[in-house]
Amino acid sequence: MEILIKASQFLLSLSLLIVLHEFGHFIPAKLFKTRVEKFYLFFDAWGKKLFSFKKGETEYGIGWLPLGGYVKISGMIDESMDVEQMKEEPKPWEFRSKPAWQRLIIMLGGVIVNFILGFLIYIMLFGVWGEYYVKKEDVKYGFGISKALEQYGARQGDNILLVNGEEMADVMDINNFLLLRNVKTMTVKHTDGTTEKLTLPEDIDMQIFGSTGMKAMSPRFPFKLDSVAPGFAAANAGLLKTDKIIEANGVPVTYWFDVEYGIQKAVDKQLNLKVERDGAIKELSLTLGKKNKLGVLTSPTDKDFYKRSHRDFSFSESFSRGASEAYWKLHDIVTQFKFVFTSKGATSLGGFISIGNIFPSSWSWPAFWSITAFLSLMLGFMNLLPIPALDGGHVLFTLWEMITGKKPSDKFLEHAQIVGFILLMSLLLFANGNDIYKWITGQL
Repeated sequence: MEILIKASQFLLSLSLLIVLHEFGHFIPAKLFKTRVEKFYLFFDAWGKKLFSFKKGETEYGIGWLPLGGYVKISGMIDESMDVEQMKEEPKPWEFRSKPAWQRLIIMLGGVIVNFILGFLIYIMLFGVWGEYYVKKEDVKYGFGISKALEQYGARQGDNILLVNGEEMADVMDINNFLLLRNVKTMTVKHTDGTTEKLTLPEDIDMQIFGSTGMKAMSPRFPFKLDSVAPGFAAANAGLLKTDKIIEANGVPVTYWFDVEYGIQKAVDKQLNLKVERDGAIKELSLTLGKKNKLGVLTSPTDKDFYKRSHRDFSFSESFSRGASEAYWKLHDIVTQFKFVFTSKGATSLGGFISIGNIFPSSWSWPAFWSITAFLSLMLGFMNLLPIPALDGGHVLFTLWEMITGKKPSDKFLEHAQIVGFILLMSLLLFANGNDIYKWITGQL
């Protein structure tokens, strides 16, 4: 049932974003009297479709292949690769007959809609549901600190007072700040009550990502084991869900992060645990697999290890708060792109399964709209990348024409489209292949 709910939310969100993105191309095309032959949600590969009807000069339909959607505009080399019409003399209603500035607007229409939609959804979210946040004093046991931060003075159990000299609106955003927002100083309160201003290097983001991925700090909580999954390192070493972990690679364990910290100290993926079982101490030696996953589920024994506060916004306040949230989400999406070019980032790429897993396992409209807004901004950014077969590729060639006065030949555009399509399909196969591998090995 959980999988069905996740899949339903994903399909609804994806369909909404695709249709509105394609409308972003469709509307200016119509305004500039450019013929649109097809408007499809999903692809009607090999001419197969689930549903279609024709109104005026445009065929509307739903394809069977849920990898996106498209509008087929007359006189344009696109994903349909219809080059036959390009051999004929240009017609007044064709894309190639329109002035460059009109073609540019048509190609930018989709991403503009994505960006506007993301901003509007965030404004609506804050206006209708307000927001939950965590104050700096409301993380009961402080934060667990990764090794990458410890070398600059951070200590286990620190609480965050200031980041770059300012209080954070929500301290649970600390990982986004450290990895994506150029943190230079961080003032913390240690468990002994003293405060300290830490100075961080410019490459702290890459240091953290190379060490622990996208997680530098997380709230500590006392825990118990709920289950031990068969086939994983913990079960293979004989760990039982009734065991109490008291030490991990020499690190005394009080909170779950202590175990995670012990994993960070593992050499050659070896993790030595001390557990309390039936009043006796037992030692277990584990060989961690990829992603250093133990294969256990835990739950906090203190449900109040952090406290969320809530605030509502007036109609006018929701505009500024929503716009700010959309800006920073887009900023983080763009900044996070730098990690893709690392070996760890490449193996972290995910496809449809990873995106679907972002959605909660129970239906929640605030969560649905928040994720949809984020995906809309991400879709807009990705489509702007200057890759042939994406909107950004078409925009790049059109800008080149406007600047130089030289229009790329149809043959060049055809070859560029093929190269771009192969590149996109390779990336799609790689990302979804990562998902399948992680699913098989239990990493998803």
